[in-house]
Amino acid sequence: MPKAAAEEFQIAGHTVRLTSPDKIMFPAKGYTKRDVFDYYVAAGDGILRALRDRPTTLQRFPDGIEGEMFFQKRIPTRGVPDWIKTAKIKFPSMRTADELCPADLAHVAWAAQMGTVVFHPWPVRGTAVDNPDELRIDLDPQPGLDFGDVVTTAGVVREVLADLGWTGFPKTSGGRGVHVYVRIAPRWSFVEVRRAAIALAREVERRDPDRITTSWWKEERGEKVFIDYNQMARDRTIACAYSVRANARATVSTPVTWEELTRVEPDDFDLRTVPARIASIGDAHAAIDDVEHDITPLLEWSERDEKAGFGDLPYPPDHPKMPGEPKRVQPSKDRDLKAQR
Repeated sequence: MPKAAAEEFQIAGHTVRLTSPDKIMFPAKGYTKRDVFDYYVAAGDGILRALRDRPTTLQRFPDGIEGEMFFQKRIPTRGVPDWIKTAKIKFPSMRTADELCPADLAHVAWAAQMGTVVFHPWPVRGTAVDNPDELRIDLDPQPGLDFGDVVTTAGVVREVLADLGWTGFPKTSGGRGVHVYVRIAPRWSFVEVRRAAIALAREVERRDPDRITTSWWKEERGEKVFIDYNQMARDRTIACAYSVRANARATVSTPVTWEELTRVEPDDFDLRTVPARIASIGDAHAAIDDVEHDITPLLEWSERDEKAGFGDLPYPPDHPKMPGEPKRVQPSKDRDLKAQR
């Protein structure tokens, strides 16, 4: 059967070419490259609100989700349209990369043409790449738990945010998890914002310690919801709002209201259902940019916790050792800890 001809689209004042539109990207559903491309165009303001001016890592599947996958962090200087915008980011290793920095919907469509299924933006803008403007709270259910357990934890997060006078915006992860985003003023470093994330996570844990944990080591978590504070470490990213996920069901990480969160299931939102949802009710994160919060209260909580003996927590294993960080040794393998016992 001959390949479908390439097509051209005018998007945000740019010409975007779609090649191999009939290539199967999601075999279980039969969704094609054209389906993925059309979805991201339909996601419109929603996906752009999540990605605009953010350095973004592209999770690409040139031959569909059952084929080769790679994360593209560097946009080449040749072979791309001259209107493509990039931003230079710095990894913990101090190496740099020029990442895609979407300025309009054409950038998103171009990435979809390149086989991108999942978009992973940094929590910064291209104009201030060392200062996060987005506090991301990642709620990760451990084995034995389900989505309902995570929703309950999200309710505790909402209570803590309300006590701060803050507004949080929840979304499904596209799997069993929930993400809550809070816009913050871009004044602080990654280290400071991560400290704030730990302080917030610890306060949430204190309110329901039987069901919530901040323990980095899996062997210590048990059947609890883990608040992954390390999502605020430099070079850690989360699939953004309205990003398709690379699973057989083609689910979408979807913004919801707090009230909806208690009624939905992750599989309610996929490549087919979300465009109709957007057309019907709009974007549940439409107001996310209306306010930016001052994280000073969380930094004060962090100082309070440190004085009480609760200091820093381990960084991800691929991150350089940081000042004040505890040992990155699994407790069951820590000889010093065993000796103390």
